[in-house]
Amino acid sequence: MDNQDLKNRFGIIGNSPLLNRAIDVAKQVAPTDISVLIQGESGSGKEVFSHIIHQLSARKHGPFIAVNCGAIPEGTIDSELFGHEKGSFTGAHEARKGYFEVVDGGTVFLDEVGELPMNTQARLLRVLESGEYIRVGSSKVQKTNVRVVAATNVDVFEAVKKGKFREDLYYRLNTVPLRIPSLRERKEDIYLLFRKFVVDFSDKYRTPGVQLMPDAQELLTNYSWPGNVRQLKNIAEQIAVLEKERIVSGVILRNYLPVESNTTNLPMFVKDQNKEDFSERDLLYKVLFDMKKDMVDLKKLVVELLQNDANPTTFDQNSPYINQLYQEVVPNTPPSTLTIHNPTNVNPNNSYMAIDTQDAEEVEESLSLIDKESDLIKKALKKHKGKRKSAAQELGISERTLYRKIKDLNLE
Repeated sequence: MDNQDLKNRFGIIGNSPLLNRAIDVAKQVAPTDISVLIQGESGSGKEVFSHIIHQLSARKHGPFIAVNCGAIPEGTIDSELFGHEKGSFTGAHEARKGYFEVVDGGTVFLDEVGELPMNTQARLLRVLESGEYIRVGSSKVQKTNVRVVAATNVDVFEAVKKGKFREDLYYRLNTVPLRIPSLRERKEDIYLLFRKFVVDFSDKYRTPGVQLMPDAQELLTNYSWPGNVRQLKNIAEQIAVLEKERIVSGVILRNYLPVESNTTNLPMFVKDQNKEDFSERDLLYKVLFDMKKDMVDLKKLVVELLQNDANPTTFDQNSPYINQLYQEVVPNTPPSTLTIHNPTNVNPNNSYMAIDTQDAEEVEESLSLIDKESDLIKKALKKHKGKRKSAAQELGISERTLYRKIKDLNLE
């Protein structure tokens, strides 16, 4: 059977080289019993190719069943595929045959095989390797003779890398890969498909025929068609039923296409929320740092103003504000030890002020533990007016210990 006869039999429209290549692969692999993994986007016609493989094989007189693995709940997928025994789980009122038992001698088409749970994948791998399976709730091994044709619209190899699909099952299913081209990869077929669909729907709904103007044909061809043939068929049905104008222009056709058709297929810029937050945080830090710098500059200015006063007594050096200011501008130097010189003596390269600390007397504080202890006891006794019990509680020691320390330190 040549390709055109095959296309007519299975309703395939198009002459794209990629489409013809996929048909050739399906024809070559059909007579064998090896597993086939059909890969293609959703709506590209993967199930049609599973029928081609089955009808051109020696199993064409056997049963064929298509199973959408993504539509079956995870808790019941094993029962659907391999069957179960009576009472094996809640609701199992009687034994049930699974698809692999029912389709013995035929072909099972597992659509969206990438959605299978990991446990089910292990059971499927055993069927592919030895033809054996076990019903849910049973310990008896059963045999089956089925051919598995699987399909997926996801990158199974990437799923293997992420640990979501068994690597051994991937290679067992992917004995012969069959890739179905997307509709945007076969642009020369888009208008042919559209004409076929609108004719079929016009006959079905008894509506006048539809013609596309050149600008509408161009728009139809250059649209990305994320839903592939299924989406194109839906658009053709809508136009055949709803459109009053039977000569459709590009403006009219655009109304039936999703809004993203007005944009290019360039990647859309997505705002990085984390990056935005980070920039705002950086801006806040910058403002705070600038405020701190301004405060330092202000303090330097105040010091320079004080320095330019020939009489150092015009400000109170004992003021806590002056003390804090000098501590920040000239750390570890109390204002009482500073001598403010006449502005003529100021070093012009110094942005602060000329300060003479040569005559400053450095008073060392006693670090003796005994002296510190004696001072604390004295303060506690003074605070509590000589009441030793209260003073001992204040110091956190016993009254007996306080008596002993008063005696040892000669504090009587």
